[in-house]
Amino acid sequence: MVDALVSTAWLAANLGAPGIAVFDTTKYLPNEPKDGLTEFRLAHIPGARFFDIDVFADPDTTLPHMVPTPGRFAKLAGALGISNDTHCIFYDQKGLASAARGWWLMGLFGHDKASVLDGGLPKWLSEGRASAAGEPAAATPAEFLPAYRPQRLRGVGDLIGNLARNAELVLDARASNRFRAEVPEIRPGIRAGHIPGSANLPYNTLLAPDQTMLPPAALREKLAEAGVDGSRPVVTSCGSGVTACILTLAMTQAGLPAGAVYDGSWTEWGGRTDTPVETG
Repeated sequence: MVDALVSTAWLAANLGAPGIAVFDTTKYLPNEPKDGLTEFRLAHIPGARFFDIDVFADPDTTLPHMVPTPGRFAKLAGALGISNDTHCIFYDQKGLASAARGWWLMGLFGHDKASVLDGGLPKWLSEGRASAAGEPAAATPAEFLPAYRPQRLRGVGDLIGNLARNAELVLDARASNRFRAEVPEIRPGIRAGHIPGSANLPYNTLLAPDQTMLPPAALREKLAEAGVDGSRPVVTSCGSGVTACILTLAMTQAGLPAGAVYDGSWTEWGGRTDTPVETG
């Protein structure tokens, strides 16, 4: 097993080593006037390639970046040069916002040699480390054999069923003002509020000012305050299944069971008419 979180110093020491592949996994929100791939071409960690979570996705749904089939994932991973022996390092341009989605996807499809760069590109650049621009060299295609782990994924039917059973704690990574419906949702046509009975743990409260993840003891404290103590399985949620993966990463760092991710998250739940919504 590799560490789920690696430091910029570790990456600097291992950059370019055989079997190490670095990926920029940036996804900006609909209300952020930036494009991850455009920004990647302006500055990225040398040797990195762009891992587009809108491509590593199911093309047959209107919901954003939903999990693809194992076959599609395997084809796309292989085209990026990822084999079952590759240690994949994911980072993003904001610090720690969307990189955990890449890490989580790899684990969903049975690949545990995946890590998130703690602090991401901002920390890397703030330390005076080198960057590159333009398009990277084409990847050497590889073969990736997936081993899908469906227990790590939840759909809307699972969450509707859980309303009555309350067997799993749903943990929402969105900002508290979105969770409580104090502001409109960032996507048009989506109701404001949260899944009834869910708890709120904004992902940014798990990060230090430099966007690195808090130490394990501090993570355990924050998670416990939100009701996560290992006694009940957890399903993480957010706006569209991206920052939910940060909560999942935090649980692994805290030594707690990682649970599952509700992939459709609030975009799906709040966009339907047959799902109850709680506010406040």
